[in-house]
Amino acid sequence: MGYMGFHSISRILFLVFCVKISFSRDTIYPNKSLRDGDVLLSKNETFALGFFTPNNSSSRRYVGVWYNKVTEKNIVWVANRENPINNTFGVLFINQQGDLLLYDENRSSLVWSANVSSKSSHIQLLDSGNLVLIEENSPLYVWQSFDHPTDTLLSGMKIGLDWKTGQNWFLTSWRSGNDPGQGDYMVKLDVTGSPQFFLYKGSTKLWRTGPWPWPLPISFRQGNSVRYSCVFSNNQDGILSSYTLADSETAFKVVVDDFGSFTEYMWNGRDNRWNSIWTAPKDICDEYRHCGAYSICDPHTPVLFECICLPGFEPKSPQDWHLNDWSGGCVREQNISLCGNGEGFLKVAGMKLPDTSLVGTTKFANSLECLQQCLRDCSCTAYATALGDEKENVCLMWFGELMDMRPAPTGWGIDLFVRVDSLTLAKNAKKNKGFLSKKELLVISFSIDGALYYSNIKLFLFLFSWRTANQQKYRPLLRCSKENSNAMGSQESIGPLYDFTTIIAATNNFTSTNKLGHGGFGSVYKGQLHSGVEIAVKRLSKDSGQGSEEFKNEVMLMAQLQHRNLVKLLGYCIEKDEKILIYEYLPNKSLDNFIFDEERKLELNWRKRYEIIVGIAKGLLYLHQDSRLTIIHRDLKASNILLDNKLNPKISDFGIAKICGGEHSQANTRRIVGTYGYMSPEYVIFGNFSTKSDVFSFGVLLFEIISGKRNNVDYQNHPSLNLIGFAWELWKQDKALEILDSSLEESGFSYEVLRCIQVGLLCVQECAADRPAMSEVVFMLGNNTSLPSPKKPAFVLNRSSSNLDKMMNRLEEPCSVNEVSITIVEAR
Repeated sequence: MGYMGFHSISRILFLVFCVKISFSRDTIYPNKSLRDGDVLLSKNETFALGFFTPNNSSSRRYVGVWYNKVTEKNIVWVANRENPINNTFGVLFINQQGDLLLYDENRSSLVWSANVSSKSSHIQLLDSGNLVLIEENSPLYVWQSFDHPTDTLLSGMKIGLDWKTGQNWFLTSWRSGNDPGQGDYMVKLDVTGSPQFFLYKGSTKLWRTGPWPWPLPISFRQGNSVRYSCVFSNNQDGILSSYTLADSETAFKVVVDDFGSFTEYMWNGRDNRWNSIWTAPKDICDEYRHCGAYSICDPHTPVLFECICLPGFEPKSPQDWHLNDWSGGCVREQNISLCGNGEGFLKVAGMKLPDTSLVGTTKFANSLECLQQCLRDCSCTAYATALGDEKENVCLMWFGELMDMRPAPTGWGIDLFVRVDSLTLAKNAKKNKGFLSKKELLVISFSIDGALYYSNIKLFLFLFSWRTANQQKYRPLLRCSKENSNAMGSQESIGPLYDFTTIIAATNNFTSTNKLGHGGFGSVYKGQLHSGVEIAVKRLSKDSGQGSEEFKNEVMLMAQLQHRNLVKLLGYCIEKDEKILIYEYLPNKSLDNFIFDEERKLELNWRKRYEIIVGIAKGLLYLHQDSRLTIIHRDLKASNILLDNKLNPKISDFGIAKICGGEHSQANTRRIVGTYGYMSPEYVIFGNFSTKSDVFSFGVLLFEIISGKRNNVDYQNHPSLNLIGFAWELWKQDKALEILDSSLEESGFSYEVLRCIQVGLLCVQECAADRPAMSEVVFMLGNNTSLPSPKKPAFVLNRSSSNLDKMMNRLEEPCSVNEVSITIVEAR
């Protein structure tokens, strides 16, 4: 793992403790015990049981299960997660009563117990990773670790609820990478209405699966060489979900981690690392209730508004809606009764169905029967049909607000039929045929007379685009620039537009007391709209010859991007020479106001700094890989990282960002703009920029967060000239921890600091090809995999021998591409 000093020793000790006295058997009998240093192996040696120390917490020992054939320590279950053994060794054994016990070395203090009352004959570790206590003279399990999951779901494990015993299986994250105790995040089944799984932080719902029944009884992922079948059961015995791997030799796991991600991992033996093949929440539309009631969230919508009202609905608060505050959701356009007045249903195809907390389910013979049941009940707002776990037809009917909807991946969606009034049906039946459709909606209209709710059923089929219909409510604004028209589509709109008088009123005529700061192309002011919403107003300088292009570029890009770690663009203003961008207001301003301030930096302990580092990395990963287009920021620095009220990071200032589109991830320019100290050598010298340029800037920023020092300014008198050089010198001398901010007391997190330093050095390597991609950076920060040794960073020059020609000669080696001469260099 790239440890140094005593961390190398810790690594060796771990291997010694876990391997030196490895049992060839998979069973412990009552007259035997498992001591610290022994390892119990399953029959095929797939899994191991033993004592371990998480990362660098050398004084705390735990008993756990891990994949044995995987080269890196990867704990999948922990027995005593809340009660570590401190400063001593432990012993695991079965007592005379048949209970499984964990004691300290002298057996003077009970640390953990399986707490069973039945007589058991022995304990066995199965090749599934399940640790079982087997009843005496019987094949039955008295106790099994699969009934007490921690943060990992393995093949064959259950998650759900047993009605008879009250057993509830759910996952909880570790507190941190150093502490396997129960953390803040949990994946648990909600049985209210139709069952669905939620990712929680405490009691707050963060993400939701689709409701029961799922659209496919058997699922698999073959593109990543992983194939598994899912089993769902909802009957009088309980509500359970599990999966079974087609290849039992595959090392595969599903983990809820301490950063709030629910992720599938597969072991990549070729690269010796865990590959993330699916994760949630992934984008802004995965956030629970992001769009409010009766609204669909689509992260790939071509307009700024990722939230779109259902047909027949409109924003509850148009003003909030235009400020990108969708929490109020939508309401019906027509305030008329929907009971016996010619109402009908619109079909919205291929959806992740709404929250089913207020839903009823019933079996039916055909879809018409489900439709009729919903129609009879005036409180039924929508219905859907699906195939149940026993392949019976199931009718889902909603009796409250429709919440948390989004288009589902192809093949996974279910058609939702939304109840609308007769006027909405008529209006949609006469839609202009010139509008292009992206969704095919089925309109079912009913003439209802008294108790004969469904005596006259009329069916109308037509093409309808709910997205295009909702776009018409908003004014088409700025067109894409000619430079980017091919990549972004020349007809996409990006509003909303604000008039200049509104901005003057909001900022008190740009008074100096409202000024938040000054950037390369203008000033930023705090403002407040008449609705009370606080905003940040970026006013471009009138004298900036670059302002028009940068302004257009930033609006264009921000309209396309939605991620929790990117600042939200709320709108813009163009009037005469004024060019203004309106953003969400973030009260804690930028990161540099904290890490470079001797008093405010005390508010950032290591845990918060680590979360900021990971958040920035995830934001960059979204720009480089997960957004529809490859976005290269080109000006990543501490002042362009804004912090919200919880000190969560948000990347800002896309004025000089570039789109590479498709699979292109590099380009060149004759106009070098950016901030010295953060720019990569191939960009400064040759004008070549790529996603690896951003990786270099991230590495510099990472060192600044760790040290609380600026890369250039604080090291002008140091022989290495900059922070990168100082870090490199310390790394070579095995003194890397000396770079840590003196305001942080080193206690229990030195392993994470060292790992971040090593990741930072990998990011700032001189050759762009040697630097990891952001997907690799995120993985390295969140997993305990071994890391490669970094090569010499760029811009590490001694004053006595600094020579630009030498650097240029090195950069002209094969790692450099597309050499371009510099015509102008501009600092920001």
